[in-house]
Amino acid sequence: MPQLIPEPLSRAAFAPFGEVIMLEGARHYPINQGTTERYHALACADTQSEGGQTILSLFRAQPRSLPLAIEIMERHPLGSQAFVPLSTDPEHTYLIVVAPAGEFGPQQMRAFIARGWQGVNYGKGVWHHPLIALNSVSDFLVMDRIGQGSNCDEITLDGSWMLG
Repeated sequence: MPQLIPEPLSRAAFAPFGEVIMLEGARHYPINQGTTERYHALACADTQSEGGQTILSLFRAQPRSLPLAIEIMERHPLGSQAFVPLSTDPEHTYLIVVAPAGEFGPQQMRAFIARGWQGVNYGKGVWHHPLIALNSVSDFLVMDRIGQGSNCDEITLDGSWMLG
């Protein structure tokens, strides 16, 4: 049975799938008379296809147990989709399973473990598994697209790929 082993989430490793949203290594500068630090342009929303608009939502994910069979993948062909955890606890973790945009190939899937306050912005058309929170109920601020057109493709897998 094929197994996906999560690797640490980093900007370089995740670059083929989108952007990592985190403060470490981000461009920043003081604003508001030096009372605030602005971490600038952490991700870019790509939601304008077919007249789409960018929206913010909150997703509350229930914790899952490992090992986990990968049975579904989805993509959003008309817009990017960003997930930012609303916890700053470094013990807060969630898992990410992705595959490149284009024709889905299960052998191209990769898994990442996100720690603390690392978010991700899936590029337009990138295949990804729905949220996989670990340990506790987890809230995420989600930036994605609303508008005309079909913007969610799902495929069902046979469950032979395991995330562990």
